[in-house]
Amino acid sequence: MKNFTLQVKLTVFVFLISFSCFSQSTANYEISITTIWNATDHTSVPGNAHWSDLIGATHNTANEFVEIDQNATLGIKNVAETGNNSAITTEINDAITDGKADQLLQDGFSPFGAISSAGFTDISVDEDFPLITLVSMVAPSPDWFIAINSLTLRSGNEAVNNGWKDTFTMDVFAYDAGTDLGADYNSSNQPGGTGGVTLITGSPINGNRMGTITFTLNNVLGVDKVSSINNIKLFPNPTSGIFNISNIENIDLKTIEVINILGSITLQVNIHNLSFDNNLPLNLSDLKKGVYFLKLITTSGQSGIQKLIIE
Repeated sequence: MKNFTLQVKLTVFVFLISFSCFSQSTANYEISITTIWNATDHTSVPGNAHWSDLIGATHNTANEFVEIDQNATLGIKNVAETGNNSAITTEINDAITDGKADQLLQDGFSPFGAISSAGFTDISVDEDFPLITLVSMVAPSPDWFIAINSLTLRSGNEAVNNGWKDTFTMDVFAYDAGTDLGADYNSSNQPGGTGGVTLITGSPINGNRMGTITFTLNNVLGVDKVSSINNIKLFPNPTSGIFNISNIENIDLKTIEVINILGSITLQVNIHNLSFDNNLPLNLSDLKKGVYFLKLITTSGQSGIQKLIIE
């Protein structure tokens, strides 16, 4: 029998754009998942037991990728049945294009076994996308997976941690994707629907938790913004580094500060005396690929933040 321990340390840098009408902030979390697959709680542990790549996204729409009692998407089906992440990657990228998700989270350490560890670093999570979904296949199994679905790190209490949840731990459970009729870990392939995604409460997992996930709050920072500056747009975005700043309201900009994911100013551009119409072309192709934040500062001292992705 094998016990499986997965410890995922996920450092999350949450850059939040603060409008004049409400307060926003930056939160730094460490996230760790520990899975506990054992014969006592889960009937047995197959000799070839393992987990697939952990994959998910930061997003703003609840149940965007998986929902209880609803049919599994092709992405969830493929993760649950074979550990294949191609389809869910497409679904996440489509959600990003539609403005429902911010970024893909994936760690390529599959398959991991009895005692394994993995981690994500330098992950930016915008307050406009405060939800996190993570899934991984229970393998072998007909179509079972563990999931953290649409978990928000926002507490709703702005008086404490600027509205971010303090350190907490919650259980992780296994779900049936409802796309295969198999009833045991090593059941043969039996395609067939069972009415949607459901929590596995019967044998062999018996409704017991498969692990825990802990979110440790490290710190919270803040940034200011004026709502009118929100009308300034960056395009194309994502970009290779060459892009335009669309300023159709002709807001009198003075300076642009380019801030990296750690909150450090990478570059400062003085634009007050530059001659341009509504579009200001900029070339940041010398910067490394990644997520940056452009702090736009007006001549009156007001400021706003726009996120820029350099691919």
